[in-house]
Amino acid sequence: MALQGPIPVTFAMVFPHGCYIVGEVEPVKDFDASAGGRFVQARDKQTQELVWQVAVMDGDPTLKPAQKTVAVKILAPVQPVPPQPMPGLPFTPVEFDGMSITPYVNAAGRLAYSIKVREMHAPRTTTPPAPVKAPAGKDAN
Repeated sequence: MALQGPIPVTFAMVFPHGCYIVGEVEPVKDFDASAGGRFVQARDKQTQELVWQVAVMDGDPTLKPAQKTVAVKILAPVQPVPPQPMPGLPFTPVEFDGMSITPYVNAAGRLAYSIKVREMHAPRTTTPPAPVKAPAGKDAN
């Protein structure tokens, strides 16, 4: 099979309704290397970069509450800084670049996905195109 390892995806494919930070950016523990009270941060198997994690809430209104929060792993040499909170919103909107997913079977025997990203940033704003006005005396239909 030509497709092996993490599968590249876009932010819009994974979070078409956007997502929001609901936790702190934290280092991921390497459970094999950490021992005797000593914490060792995990490194990505392919890139050897440090692995960080942040909990995000999916903006999809059709998801069940148990499906709304997901952990996103960030590969970065230093701890990533989340975007600034937006006034009037209870959660901070966020977008990710350089995304990939790795499917796996979870402890319940169900298909799940590990999400890894390269960058975290505030959502990019786009201005919708201005509506086209019909010339005077013409019907817009």
